Parts: sequence; structure tokens; C-alpha cells
Amino acid sequence: MALRIIGCGNFDRGDDAAGLLVVRRLRALCVETLGLEIPGLEIMEQSGETFSLMDCWTGSEHVILVDAAAPSGTPGQVQVWNATSDGLPEDIFPCSTHAFGVREAVELARAMNHLPQTLLIYGIEGKQFFLGAPPSPEVERAAVLVAERIMMRVSDSLVQTPQRPPRDIFG
Repeated sequence: MALRIIGCGNFDRGDDAAGLLVVRRLRALCVETLGLEIPGLEIMEQSGETFSLMDCWTGSEHVILVDAAAPSGTPGQVQVWNATSDGLPEDIFPCSTHAFGVREAVELARAMNHLPQTLLIYGIEGKQFFLGAPPSPEVERAAVLVAERIMMRVSDSLVQTPQRPPRDIFG
């Protein structure tokens, strides 16, 4: 299994830290649950800037990316997109602290034929993105749930018995 999980965000901007919260929790779960690092699994933190993201997934066949999504009335709500096969909605990731962010990185990589084989994007709806604000309780709870969901997929893909081959994490 070669999988790169990228958490995007900024801890100084409230709920923009959603992706970073997920990958930090995921690292802890890998140690708590499995007691070891998983060969072929990379967990990374990123600011979410377009070209850095594209560099980050270059050379990876399978990528899961987690970022904060724009507020729409339900803080902590989680949405998942298969960015390899589907375009991302224009208004879902406008809260980037950069001129270009996750959506622009995906669409530019798509146009350049530089997307990984599989790219799942988890968006956690935020509520507050003010400089100096802490993450909202809704986003903190959602980050824990997303990390656990991803950990279950990773753990399930590692289980192999004669009756059951390993499960594809994206299946």
C-alpha cells in the first residue's frame, strides 16, 4: 500500500486548522492502534498552497487530502469527493488564506494530467476563520471522526487472511 495523507490548514485561523487536526490525530491513532508506523503510509501537513500541494502528491499513486470547507450552515459537516473522477464545486474551498488553494491545485493538476491515480478529498465545514481564533468545537469533533474513519480504512486494508485479501482503501 502506498498512500499519502495530506492535512491542509493554518492553526492561526480557527477552523482552517481542520486538516492539520485530522493528520495529527491520525498519527496518534497509528501509534495507539497499531503500535507502529505503517510501511507505505505517509502523513503530511501542508499549508494548502497550490504548487506545494501539487509537489506534495507528485509520485504518489493514492492520496487522501483533508481541508476545511466553506461555511454553509452546518459546522463540522464532512463531505468527501473523489477528485480523480469529479470536479470540485467552485464555492467549497474559498476560505484558503492563499490566492489559490485546494480546488485550484486539483483543477490545475487535472489540466496538466498530474493528478494521482486516486485522490479523495475530505472537507470539514468550518465556522470561524478569524486570525487568532481557536478551532470551533464542531470542527474539533469532526476532525477526530474523520481521523478515525481514515484509520479504519487503513487498518481494514492491512488485514489479510486466506479467506479475505487486503481491501483497497479506496474501494
